[in-house]
Amino acid sequence: MKAQLLLSAAMLALTAEVVEAADVTRNEPVRKVYRPASEPSAAQVTGVHPVLGGRVAVMDGRTLWYPQYAKRVQLADIDACELPQWALDPKWEDRERVKAPPPVPCGPFAKAWLKRTVGDKSVTCNVVSYRVDGTAIARCTTGARDLALEMLRVGWARVASPYPVNGQYAAYQRYAMAARYGMWATYVLDMNEWRRKAVDKTLERRPIADFNLLAERESEISPPFADARKRPLRTDR
Repeated sequence: MKAQLLLSAAMLALTAEVVEAADVTRNEPVRKVYRPASEPSAAQVTGVHPVLGGRVAVMDGRTLWYPQYAKRVQLADIDACELPQWALDPKWEDRERVKAPPPVPCGPFAKAWLKRTVGDKSVTCNVVSYRVDGTAIARCTTGARDLALEMLRVGWARVASPYPVNGQYAAYQRYAMAARYGMWATYVLDMNEWRRKAVDKTLERRPIADFNLLAERESEISPPFADARKRPLRTDR
């Protein structure tokens, strides 16, 4: 009796293997159900974007945090140095003793200016789109001041594309560059290039790391690079 049961079980297993092999041979599709890691928000589904308002915390030179909504908001159409990113001061004196130009913490400076602009005032953000990670892209104002425009005015941000929606953005950037305001007075690496190449992106990052990246730069976005090329080789006559 036991032998018959074992034989029956073996036959069933063999039949299952044959059926499975036949399915594979016929290339029949296997049904799988995929579920997103997180459900999209109602705004992302309907395409209707909200208007956020209230007090915010400043995270960096282009990012705000609304604690009441638990929502991160990035200023539209501009870019700024990341918090660990360093720029370099072109006024490099006493090169025999000092082996590298003085560092400029462009990320913290950008954050500080945005924080100063916002203060404890209420900020209104009109969301225009969302990033893949859920961060809202918005045009934000406090009172009558456009925060992105203010960052461009003082030179601690740059336009993120050649054709910003607000035509004033490019004009304010040109003025800041001509006046050498903010980061435009420094050797600064393009932010996208920095994000792509930087290995250490912690707040403990050393200035020498950005000195090395600038030495191998692919592009030059700030005026001091051109100024250096125009400088005469000799200044003793």
